[in-house]
Amino acid sequence: MTKVGFYVVKDAQPAQRLQVAVRLADKAFQQGHRIFINAVDEQQARELDQLLWSYRPSSFLPHGLHGAEHSDTVAIGWGQEPGAHNDLLINLQLEIPSFFSRFARVAEVVTQDEDSLAALRASWTFYKERGYELTKHDL
Repeated sequence: MTKVGFYVVKDAQPAQRLQVAVRLADKAFQQGHRIFINAVDEQQARELDQLLWSYRPSSFLPHGLHGAEHSDTVAIGWGQEPGAHNDLLINLQLEIPSFFSRFARVAEVVTQDEDSLAALRASWTFYKERGYELTKHDL
């Protein structure tokens, strides 16, 4: 069954969600995981693409927009079906994607803005009522 982690940032800035997503992707990649980052929209996906290229100059994180070259290890989508990805989903949308349960792990990033808090409280309830294993990480 899918394990779900909520990564709670003590900041309300939307940019923090992207920074946390990049940190999670980098750590997961270093541990050998394949990652699908579910961005809010294409613009955010392109922002993440740029952040991943510049995140740590001393490392290389092969990635691409969903369906593009290098997206077999780390793919950045914005609601598309994740293709062959089923290891780690980093969800940046405020809704739970319909394909979440195909993944071994889901990471939900929570910031302290009202929209994010309300949506992700509802997500916590959704997962909990269905018996998913939940963990909370304060960042």
